[in-house]
Amino acid sequence: MSKKTVTNGPRWDQEFHDQFARLLQWRRDVRHFDRRPIDEHILMSCLQQAVIGPSVGNAQPWRMIRVRDEGLRRKIYDNFKAANADELTHYEGQQGASYATLKLSGLDDAPVQISVFVDNATTAGHGLGARTMPETLAYSVVCMMHSLWLLLRSHGIGLGWVSILNPDDLCRDLAVPPGWKFIGHLCIGLPMQISETPELVASGWQERLDMDQFLIER
Repeated sequence: MSKKTVTNGPRWDQEFHDQFARLLQWRRDVRHFDRRPIDEHILMSCLQQAVIGPSVGNAQPWRMIRVRDEGLRRKIYDNFKAANADELTHYEGQQGASYATLKLSGLDDAPVQISVFVDNATTAGHGLGARTMPETLAYSVVCMMHSLWLLLRSHGIGLGWVSILNPDDLCRDLAVPPGWKFIGHLCIGLPMQISETPELVASGWQERLDMDQFLIER
């Protein structure tokens, strides 16, 4: 009987590690977009690569709606403006003044917009890993979104994740099936401006925290 060859798969050199670290450093939540269209082939290639990412039980629960209709785009933008105005009421004084100056979406100029959902009613995966923690379906979708973020950035294309929206109104406007839950609305396009420093750090809203804030040993 022949022995099965065990392999750990490909390994990457230091140059790749350095480039990947740089890609992570330059991933930004983009809100300022050039309105020119992006390369459709690159967009579809990135989407196809993003959906080979990990998912609980291999359920692949991500569902996406590419919003092209201008009327629907206006409804989503109006949704954002109403939700953003409500958010502003939760901040006072200088923090409220700072919030009012932040541009928190690229809905007014992003050439590509994609709403992302988790299909909680999917039968794919047969419930493996999700029965004890149903939220892992949504976590799987977020993993896919982050992969898409990095893939697009590697081509010089920006992505902005809009979460300041009323999910019920958005789901109604896009006529999504009842088993779908809204995860985020993605604005995609060439960035008008981009920096190695996150915009919320540069504006003084929130500094980066140190590693000892995240890692605890027992």
